Amino acid sequence: MSKENLEQENNNLPIEEQATETITRVTGMYKEWFLDYASYVILERAVPAIEDGFKPVQRRIMQSMKDLDDGRYNKVANIVGHTMQYHPHGDASIGDAMVQIGQKDLLIDMQGNWGNILTGDPSAASRYIEARLSKFALEVLFNAKITEWQSSYDGRRKEPINLPVKFPLLLTQGAEGIAVGLSTKVLPHNFNEIIDASIKHLQGKRFKLFPDFPTGGEADVSNYNDGMRGGKVRVRAKMHSPDRNTIIITEIPYSTTTGSLIDSILKANDKGKIKIKKIEDNTAADVEIQIHLPANISPDKTMDALYAFTNCEVSISPLGCVIEDNKPLFVGVTEMLRRSTDHTVELLRQELQIQLDEVESQWHFASLERIFIENRIYRDIEEEETWDGVINAIDKGLKPHIGHLKRAVTVDDIVRLTEIRIKRISKFDIDKAQQKIEALEDRIAELKKNLEHLIEFAIDYFKKLKTDYGKDRGRKTELKAFEDIVASKVVIRNTKLYVNREEGFIGTSLKRDEYVADCSDIDDIIVFTKSGTMIVTKVDAKTFIGKGILHVAVFKKKDKRTIYNLIYRDGKSGPSYVKRFAVTSMTRDREYSVGNGNPGTQVHYFSANPNGEAEVVTIHLRQQGSIKKLKWDLDFSDILIKGRSSKGNLVSKYSIKRVELKEEGVSTLKPRKIWFDDTVQRLNVDGRGELLGEFKGEDRLLIINQKGVVRTIIPEVTARFDEDMIVLEKWQPNKPISAVYFNGERDLFYVKRFLVENEDKEELFITEHDNSYLEVVSTDYKPVIELIHNKPRGKEQPPNEEVELEEFIAVKGITAQGNMLTKSKIKQINLLDPLPHEPEPEIDQEEQAEPQDEESESNVADTSQSESSTANTISVDKPQESKDDDPKGDGEQGSLF
Repeated sequence: MSKENLEQENNNLPIEEQATETITRVTGMYKEWFLDYASYVILERAVPAIEDGFKPVQRRIMQSMKDLDDGRYNKVANIVGHTMQYHPHGDASIGDAMVQIGQKDLLIDMQGNWGNILTGDPSAASRYIEARLSKFALEVLFNAKITEWQSSYDGRRKEPINLPVKFPLLLTQGAEGIAVGLSTKVLPHNFNEIIDASIKHLQGKRFKLFPDFPTGGEADVSNYNDGMRGGKVRVRAKMHSPDRNTIIITEIPYSTTTGSLIDSILKANDKGKIKIKKIEDNTAADVEIQIHLPANISPDKTMDALYAFTNCEVSISPLGCVIEDNKPLFVGVTEMLRRSTDHTVELLRQELQIQLDEVESQWHFASLERIFIENRIYRDIEEEETWDGVINAIDKGLKPHIGHLKRAVTVDDIVRLTEIRIKRISKFDIDKAQQKIEALEDRIAELKKNLEHLIEFAIDYFKKLKTDYGKDRGRKTELKAFEDIVASKVVIRNTKLYVNREEGFIGTSLKRDEYVADCSDIDDIIVFTKSGTMIVTKVDAKTFIGKGILHVAVFKKKDKRTIYNLIYRDGKSGPSYVKRFAVTSMTRDREYSVGNGNPGTQVHYFSANPNGEAEVVTIHLRQQGSIKKLKWDLDFSDILIKGRSSKGNLVSKYSIKRVELKEEGVSTLKPRKIWFDDTVQRLNVDGRGELLGEFKGEDRLLIINQKGVVRTIIPEVTARFDEDMIVLEKWQPNKPISAVYFNGERDLFYVKRFLVENEDKEELFITEHDNSYLEVVSTDYKPVIELIHNKPRGKEQPPNEEVELEEFIAVKGITAQGNMLTKSKIKQINLLDPLPHEPEPEIDQEEQAEPQDEESESNVADTSQSESSTANTISVDKPQESKDDDPKGDGEQGSLF
C-alpha cells in the first residue's frame, strides 16, 4: 500500500484511533558504537601515523618480515600468515597491502611477478612470489631497544606501537586512505630530494618539496599548496610526435594505467573530441603507446586535445592528514618533513645514548676484569667457605684499585667476576686487555662527541643514506608550468551545422537545408536576424532562433578580430545608423538588440569580417519630396569600431531603399603581436615572454633546432616546440640563413648560406652522417664568426681569425654541401656581432586601431537632407566563409637563441 493510501486510511479513523508521528532519539550502542567504529577505522586502518609513516597493517607486515628475516627470501603467503598473528583481518587485505609496499621499490626486496604499476596488471598469487627486507629497511626501520611495544589484538604477542623509522618515509612512499568522515592523500616525493630537504632543515635553511611520481610524466605544481587541503597538482603524460602521422606516449600520469589511458582515448575518439586512426600498446618495461593519426590531422592540435579530453592530463588533489597522539592532524608536507626529521634526530640520539651506556658498561667490566686478574684477587677467595665471604673478599681486594672507575662496583659486577673461567685467567694478556680498554675509551669519546654535535651527526647520517641508496633514485616526474588548453580550440569538428533562414531554425540535424560550417558538440553558435537581434546558443540538433536569419557562425569567445559591419533602421520609421563592433562575450541564450531594441527595427546591410575588413557600400534612398541626392557611397573604414551596445553613427533620417556592396574591403586591424613564453614553451597573444613580432595572416615563424632541421609554421597558439630549438623568429623569406656545421664524412667544418625554399616542409640542412653536427647558425644579414685554431705541437698559438660569411660564400640551395671553412684543426668557433646592414625601406600602410568599447556616438554628416525615397527593398550581404583567425601584419624580427 502506498504512503498516500496509508495516510488516507489513517485520516478516516476516529481521532482517538489515528496514529501520531513521534521522534525517537537513539541511545546506547547506536549512539556510542558508531563513533567507536569511526575512530577505529581512522586510527587502525586508513590513516598513517606521522611518527613512522605506516598504517597499522603496513607496520605489522614490516614487523613480521623482521621476525622471519634470516637473509633469505620467504614466500609471501608465509609472511601474510605470520602477519595475521598481529593483524585481526583477512589475508587478502594483508597481501594487497604488501604488494603495494613492494611496488614502491624501497622497503621490500621482491622476487617473482609483483604486478606492473604502468599497465595495472596484478601480481601473481602470494604462494608464487617471494620477499625479504631490503638493506635500506634493515638499516632504517628497526631497533628493538628503542621500540615501544604493546600487546597484540589477542594478547599472545607484543607488537610495536610505532617502528623507530629514522627517515621521512611517509613523504617518500606517499599514502592514501578513506575512513569514516575522513580521508588522506599524501603524494610520493623523491628520495634524494627528501634527504636534501632534511639536511637543509637541520642547517636552518628553507626548502621546498614537490611530488615525484613513479610513473614519471609531467607535473604542474604551481597550486600544490604544500600538499594541504585545497591544493591541486596537474599531471600529464609525456608524449612526442616523431612524424605528422604518429604520436607516441612514453610516460603516463600518476593514478592512471596504460589500459585506462587507452580507454579514455578511445572514448574521446568515439565522441568525436579527437580523431585517430588506430592505437597500439607496446608497453613492456617502459611505456610505449603509439597513436596513429589520419591524414591532414595536426599532431600538435591532437596532443592538446588529448590533454583536454582524455586521461593524458589528470588533476590530483592532495590532502595531508596523519595521526598524531591518536588524533587526526592536518598538516602540509613541509611540516611533515620537519617533524619526521626532528623525530629522526631524537631516535639517533637515543641510539647513541644506548650505545654509549653499553660501551661504558663494557669498559667498566673490562677494567674490573683487568684489576681482578692482574692483581690476582681471585686467589683471595680460595680459603673462603661461604658465598658472602667470597663476595666480601673480592670487594675488599678491588677497593685499592677502583679509584679511576666511573661508577661504584655492585654485587652484580662481583658475581660476574666469579664467572670468569680459569682457562681465560691463565691465558690473560695484559697488553691485549689494555688495547681493548683503550679502544673502548676511543669509542666512548666518539659517541660523546656525536651526542654533543648531534645535528652534524644527523646530517652525516642523511648524507650516508643518500650515498648508499640514492644512486638510482633520480627524479622521474618533470616539473613544468602548463599552459591552459581551451577545449573549444582543440576539439575536432565532428559534425556539420545547417540553417533554415526563412523558418528560423539552426542545428546539426537539418541536413536538407543550407550548410554553414563544421562544428563540435561543445561549440557555441552566434546568430544575427533581419529584425536586428543577436543571440549565442549551444549547438543542438534543432534550435528555433527566429525568422529571417542573416548570419550564423561558430562563436569564438574573446575574439576581437572578427568585426561585424552593420547598417540598420531604428524602429519602424526611425533614422538609419551604421556601426562596426566586435562580440567578445555575452550571456548564452539571451537575446540582444543590435540597436536600441525598438519594435520594427530592420537591418539594411550586414557583413561579418574575420580580420576586420572594411568594405565600401552604396546607399540608395527612396525618392521623397524634393530630395535630389538619392545615392552615395559609404566607406566602413571611416567608421570607428565600438562596443556592440553602441547606437552607431547616423546614415540618414530618411528611408533607405537598399544598400549595395560596391567594393570589397581590406583589414583595418593592426597586425597581431605574438610572444613566446619560454616557461611553457608556447606562443601567446597576451604579452607573456619575448615578443616575436607583428604578424599578418600569411606571415610565418622560422624554427631551427640543434639537429640542423629548419621549418616554418603558421604562428598558432596551439603549436608545440622541441627543447632543442635554437632559433625562433619571424620568417623573412628573402633573408638568408648562415650555418657552420661539422661534416662527419669529411671530418672538416663547412659553411653554407641558403634560403628556405619549401615553407611547408621540414628539411635537414647539414649532412646526414652520424658524426655531423651543427656548430653555429645565424639569421643576420652579415654574420661574422671567430675561429680559434688548435696549437700545433712545438709551435706558437696561431692568431684568431675572423670570417665574414657573406663574403666567404654566396647564397646557394638548401641541399648544397657548402664550402669548406678551413683545412686546419679548429678548437672553437664563436659567433661575433654582425656587420651593420641597411634594409630596403618598406612602404607603410595606414592601419586602424583595435576595437574600442566606447559607447560615445558621432554622427556622420547627413548628405540626404533633400533626398526622397520610392521603395522599401533590403539588400543583405551573404554570410562569409570562416577564414583563418590569424591576423595580418608586419612585425619586428624575433630573437636568435
